[in-house]
Amino acid sequence: MNSNLLKSMKLHNRVNKDVLKQRIQEDGAQRITFSFYQYAQIPNPEVFRDHLYMKWNALGVFGRIYVATEGINGQLSLPEVNLEAFRATLDQIDFLKGVRLNYAIEDDGKSFFKLTIKVRRKIVADGLNDHTFDVTQRGQHLNAEEFNALTAKPETIVVDMRNHYESEIGHFENALTPEVATFREALPLVVDMLEDKKEQPIVMYCTGGIRCEKASAYLRHKGFKEVYQLDGGIIEYARQVQEKGLPNKFQGKNFVFDERLGERISGEVIAHCHQCGEPADTHVNCANDVCHLLFIQCNACAEKYHGCCSRQCSDFMHLPEEERQEKKNELVFNGSAFPNGHYRAFRKSESQKLE
Repeated sequence: MNSNLLKSMKLHNRVNKDVLKQRIQEDGAQRITFSFYQYAQIPNPEVFRDHLYMKWNALGVFGRIYVATEGINGQLSLPEVNLEAFRATLDQIDFLKGVRLNYAIEDDGKSFFKLTIKVRRKIVADGLNDHTFDVTQRGQHLNAEEFNALTAKPETIVVDMRNHYESEIGHFENALTPEVATFREALPLVVDMLEDKKEQPIVMYCTGGIRCEKASAYLRHKGFKEVYQLDGGIIEYARQVQEKGLPNKFQGKNFVFDERLGERISGEVIAHCHQCGEPADTHVNCANDVCHLLFIQCNACAEKYHGCCSRQCSDFMHLPEEERQEKKNELVFNGSAFPNGHYRAFRKSESQKLE
């Protein structure tokens, strides 16, 4: 398509986010949520990005999609009636033809409220120099049945490649859950943790599989002999367990990066409210947008603190708008003081000072 024509077209959503959220809440159309990824060589990701936006915006697609020279990573939703048309747009692209869509386990259709497609240097921020090792030498893929069998062996080590706030609300039995806030931090830490385990079977997993594509290849590069990855991640595992009647070895909820912030895989609640310590596994963002801290909150504390992470934020939210604007740059809130998921008022930590 002519580049001048592309520039003249509206290829970004500029409507206020609150208006968009209200629209999706009122929309009666049945929507479905899913994710997919594919590593591939994309010589001009900017042009590819604009092509996708035009095609998918016309189909009512909402979501967050990253495009890079190394491939595409997408989490999105669309009206169910347009699923086949969306599939057709994928099949028109050689490297996306037949790509697996990981459908959400719990889905109310309100996962996203606008379409965002961004060009990034990488589709997952891994901090790796891909030229130093062969990224195609990934670990062996396992389906749910194979995963259950291999992880039942005492010598097998299961590693969660997600962030700590993800694994806190749900993880596989006996999994190592690194205390990290980013995938970039996890890779060197996992290598150090397992330095003396290079001869043992290592099974890695993440949400949908994309992080393990690079992580398993990196571990093989570092000398680990027997590296496996859960094909399709937790999402595909849960689907196969349900369809085939397999034992479910996942405990709790699966964290997801959309408006839902989680989907239940088992009935167990393994986490605790960050404010009172009672069993809870619902992530929320502090209702004070100046703070916006991601944390776990039970229903009682949500009522007590009006959806906020602290009394300070709750009191701030009740100030007149003009006074909030005056004070927002003067006050220190939990969102700037603590990384995601590290706020623990009930543990009598430093966070109590902000309570």
